[in-house]
Amino acid sequence: MGLLDGKTAAITGGAQGLGFAMAERFVAEGAKVVIGDLDLDATKAAVDKLGGSGVAAAVRCDVTVSSDMDTLLATAVETFGALDIMVNNAGITRDATMRTMTEEQFDQVIDVHLKGTWHGTRKAAAIMREQKRGAIVNISSLSGKVGMVGQTNYSAAKAGIVGLSKAAAKELAHHGVRINAIQPGLIRSAMTEAMPQKAWDQKMAEIPMQRAGEPSEVASVALFLASDLSSYMTGTVLEVTGGRFM
Repeated sequence: MGLLDGKTAAITGGAQGLGFAMAERFVAEGAKVVIGDLDLDATKAAVDKLGGSGVAAAVRCDVTVSSDMDTLLATAVETFGALDIMVNNAGITRDATMRTMTEEQFDQVIDVHLKGTWHGTRKAAAIMREQKRGAIVNISSLSGKVGMVGQTNYSAAKAGIVGLSKAAAKELAHHGVRINAIQPGLIRSAMTEAMPQKAWDQKMAEIPMQRAGEPSEVASVALFLASDLSSYMTGTVLEVTGGRFM
């Protein structure tokens, strides 16, 4: 028996990377999953990898657009009968020093991460409070705890997700809806492995466990927060960092 048997989850940014790893783990634990991403073809391909229409559905979703989020969540309810879990994971980077960063680069990152998470949290909570149950998992970042050079936009957005999650957790607790956040550190992905070797080595030197994390290791923590294993936890922030900046 899986930890998420009979549950339905919606995951933004679910076509690849951390989002797909979480979708994969959720399906393995018995959940039905609706994944939203900007690239519909890639999202459909991800659904095929997850096992097809019996266990997953694909939706083109721009998290900054309110109506797209409505469509994502409505698809979960209409296709699989409920919305039990929401994972706000979609994200982008537009790195630049504050001196050279454009206003557009700042706005894009804030919109996707912070406004997108607000849309997902708010709209999922509206459905879940009627059911008197639900778990929302918001993906922050270690950058939201310590601040990273070249990421005033990203660090601000990821710190904002922590504040948003805690405030929303207080509002929704008495409705049976739990809201928690995860702060991943250096996780192995196509994006991080494309870093210059010097930057990679510098980050590795900061990690007591002396290795990068795997997407599956973040997915395991998301599973914990999405399942009844964490039934008395809300408003918490779990770091998945190998001990970096503890």
